[in-house]
Amino acid sequence: MSTDPRLTTTSYAVLGLLSVRSWSTYELAQQMDRSLGRIWPRAQSKLYEEPKKLVSLGLARSVSESVGRRPRTVYGITEAGRRALAAWLSEPGSGPVLESEQLLQIFFADSGTRSDTLATLRAARDWATERNQENLAAARAYLTGQGPFPERAAQTLLVGRFLTDYYRLVAEWADWATAIVRQWPYDPREAMADPRQQAETARRAEWPPGGVTGRG
Repeated sequence: MSTDPRLTTTSYAVLGLLSVRSWSTYELAQQMDRSLGRIWPRAQSKLYEEPKKLVSLGLARSVSESVGRRPRTVYGITEAGRRALAAWLSEPGSGPVLESEQLLQIFFADSGTRSDTLATLRAARDWATERNQENLAAARAYLTGQGPFPERAAQTLLVGRFLTDYYRLVAEWADWATAIVRQWPYDPREAMADPRQQAETARRAEWPPGGVTGRG
């Protein structure tokens, strides 16, 4: 939820980056791809628009510099920007929004073939494996004290653990689903749900155990 109607979650994402350090537009693009791209990809599409808007609102400042013969603009956060970021952080944000073309294809698998579904599941596992390579590299870098922002390791740990568990979830789910789909007839419309798997899925949905919600 935004505290200022002129600002979006992407605005605060960029403000967050500027709170870490000042960045040129090129550096912002790299950092967005490296960090925000995995948890808030919309920020990348607003790369050139958002910093300028923050400057116009007095939440960021821009300085024109020259690197050799090349001009560049460097953005930094203002005190007003820090106050706006702190106000946003004081409000609980919205939960994750799941958007997966592969899950949508699985949902309508009965209009295709078993081979189609298996190919989609392979792609899902490959996606998780590929995404986790960069995640693993980042985790090892911070473990050895070589992460790009060691002073922020405590915050990076929390997000890194979520991404680690998420990629692992997708990979393990794809393996589980593949084992089931391999037993389907060629025409998915003739597939029957395994009662044992249905019961296990219902059991797993009984969460949290005992209906107790965790509070920190």
